[in-house]
Amino acid sequence: MTVHRTTLWKAPGKGDPIMLPLPDAGTTAPLVDGLGRRISYLRLSVTDRCNFRCSYCMAEDPDFLAHSDLLTLEELARLSDLFMARGVRRIRLTGGEPLVRRNVLTLISLLGDAVGQGRLDEVTLTTNGSLLSRFAPALAKAGVRRINVSLDSMRPEVFRAISPRGRLEDVLAGITAARQAGLSVKLNTVLQKGVNDAEVPDLMAWAHDRGMDMTLIEVMPVGRIGVDRAAQHLSLAAFEQHLAQRFTLIPSRHRSGGPARYVTVAETGGRLGFITPLSHSFCEGCNRVRLSCTGTLYTCLGHEGAVELRGALRGSEGNAAVAALIDGAVAAKPRGHDFVIGRSDAFAAVGRGMNVTGG
Repeated sequence: MTVHRTTLWKAPGKGDPIMLPLPDAGTTAPLVDGLGRRISYLRLSVTDRCNFRCSYCMAEDPDFLAHSDLLTLEELARLSDLFMARGVRRIRLTGGEPLVRRNVLTLISLLGDAVGQGRLDEVTLTTNGSLLSRFAPALAKAGVRRINVSLDSMRPEVFRAISPRGRLEDVLAGITAARQAGLSVKLNTVLQKGVNDAEVPDLMAWAHDRGMDMTLIEVMPVGRIGVDRAAQHLSLAAFEQHLAQRFTLIPSRHRSGGPARYVTVAETGGRLGFITPLSHSFCEGCNRVRLSCTGTLYTCLGHEGAVELRGALRGSEGNAAVAALIDGAVAAKPRGHDFVIGRSDAFAAVGRGMNVTGG
């Protein structure tokens, strides 16, 4: 069988173009799970590697995947194209740290072209910010309009405790570079009891003074990394009530495509988001799936169930076999996660690390 192919993108002066199959008949129907939730958002991990070692995310000395285990950028592009054909309108690149993936701008530029063609609403990424001073102008040129930057503290000693291999000055410089490049920046802060919770008002004021939204995230029991999750965890439901004693929090209808619920802080004029996988489930409206850098499709962050796409991807030039696997996975998407915080790694909802799944 002859498979017709189309050139979607070619990096200037960088060898052969990325060639992708045109959609097969029957691989363009929207993705809808067994509960009627339409899948319109793909979180695409491009690497499990990261130049930080945040204490809630991974062990100090993780076992990273061999490069040979990763999908190529062409394969990631092909899967992205197939998901777009099935109704995905937003793609967020994740890791690990996505900007450590060699030549990742090739993939980002391809997705930016898809935005320009009207096949995708946006391409975004989540980053620790350390490499943005180098990459921010190129990201803007490639079609990225907004990014999420992880920033858990602006106190150097706390930052070092949370991210012992990171440098706060690099992250702050990266945020400045991103804003200068015209990117909209939202800060993500993982709240840890007794570590950075007292700093939230100052972080929020710093972000809002610069026109940036900020989202607080509960510690999640993802990955067995040798930490006491119960010691880290702080309920955002309780913390929001605590903040409401000091600030006027006005419910907002703003949505960014993900699970965050937002309020407007009257005293600062900025938005504050809450991602609450434990204190308040947001699963009923889940529109997301996650694809790992090895081609593993996860339909729920809090479940081990997964479908391997790599074999079918490499075993056929067409998309029908891959599409059938995606259909089966989405049809079986769980109603919701089963996160429980406990005092040992045995209580981790899933054993794989967040850097493996994609943040």
